Amino acid sequence: MQLKKEKYAPASIVVGIRQKKKVWAELWRDIKESVAGTDMDFTSGAIGRAVLLLSIPMVLEMIMESVFAVVDIFYVSRLGADAVAVVGITESLMTVVYAIGMGFGTATAALVARRTGEKNPKGVSLVAAQGILLAVSASLLIALPGLFFAKDLLILMGASPEVAGDYYMYPAIMLSGNLVIMLLFIINAIFRSSGDAALSMRVLWFANIVNIILDPLFIFGFWIIPPLGIKGAAIATTIGRGLAVFYQIWLLTSKGSRVKLMPYHFRPDFIIIGKLLRLSAGGIGQLLIATSSWILMVRIISVFGSEVLAGYTIALRIMIFSLLPSWGLSNAAATLVGQNLGAGQPQRAVRSVWITAYINMVFLGVAGAVFFASPGFFIRLFINDPGVVEAGAHCLRMISIGFVFYAFGMVMIQAFNGAGDTQTPTWLNFIFFWLLEIPLAWFLAIGISLGESGVYYAIVIAESAIAVTGIILFRRGRWKLKKV
Repeated sequence: MQLKKEKYAPASIVVGIRQKKKVWAELWRDIKESVAGTDMDFTSGAIGRAVLLLSIPMVLEMIMESVFAVVDIFYVSRLGADAVAVVGITESLMTVVYAIGMGFGTATAALVARRTGEKNPKGVSLVAAQGILLAVSASLLIALPGLFFAKDLLILMGASPEVAGDYYMYPAIMLSGNLVIMLLFIINAIFRSSGDAALSMRVLWFANIVNIILDPLFIFGFWIIPPLGIKGAAIATTIGRGLAVFYQIWLLTSKGSRVKLMPYHFRPDFIIIGKLLRLSAGGIGQLLIATSSWILMVRIISVFGSEVLAGYTIALRIMIFSLLPSWGLSNAAATLVGQNLGAGQPQRAVRSVWITAYINMVFLGVAGAVFFASPGFFIRLFINDPGVVEAGAHCLRMISIGFVFYAFGMVMIQAFNGAGDTQTPTWLNFIFFWLLEIPLAWFLAIGISLGESGVYYAIVIAESAIAVTGIILFRRGRWKLKKV
């Protein structure tokens, strides 16, 4: 018997090697398919493969979204701490734009995913067109105040009159050009929720390539282009996003797109608009609550001076760079929830969420460990000012402690949104950001004089509480009954 085992052992090893090669070959095939675009029906087949095909382009898309912020701050940091602080303040103001755009995108994605799961392409196109109409209307309400009151907004957020006078054109351009941001959010949400995540990825890659090329040219000048300083960063970013929107429109009118829009789809349909407004009210509400808390955090941080604010701004950009890929994974969960509920398969939706959450936990756990171990290395990639590096490293190390909790919280929130239950995340954000995080940050930072560390403690505590509560509510399963 021993001789027989030895005789057949080499054959079993060969079979094992072949099986491993087959697994790797299939994985590589799926990766290429996900990036190139897939025709897979996400309401059937292996859930793991569905998560992989959706999440890879969504992760790459979110990486590109974070590159916008990182590229701008990389070049602007060469202009000094005041310029970096203005970018940080402007980003806190832009969170209102992001909240509205993402809120409309959440509502549109929930309906598009449901109609896709129901195999209703006409319904998909109608929802997509009405979502775009809402985005255009909302952007106009922000553009004019942003253009004419940019200086006042900077002062309101803690900038000195001198700094506001020197750098107000940056927020003026960013806020007045918010239409391109709105449309980017809405149309990419349409692509993702219909199952064509590769298109969203290509759009953000294109926008970032343009921004990376134009940023140094407009900020520092080149040939016939004069040096425009911080204003040049805003112009470059707006141009990059604007060209990406034209690319999106071209994709929506091409033959290969899953969502094909025609002029008649843009006739106002008040039934669909009503549904979008009801869903987006929750989506916008949850994001406004969350982002307004970040605005107030900036206001508290600004008390400790420009160096601390600049360090906080850079650390936040680095954190966003790592968290946005996780939002890509979370968006994959939202699409799978919406489509599978539309197809009448709630248990498949549940399994999709848990698989995505565990993958996200591994990813963010590794990222958090790296940031905790070497935060100063990442801050020095952007600026060499010792005071800013010290402040930024302290912020990044402390906030990274909660990364594992963030991983679950992000997926749970997007699972609710994908089901059309935008009210639950709204209440979670209201309770844990406004009623917990903001008062706790003020109390710890100023009330008992912990300084900026108090703000960072409050952020970790609030985000972790959202994750734990989100898991409990998800397991109860009421989101499965949501009709949209």
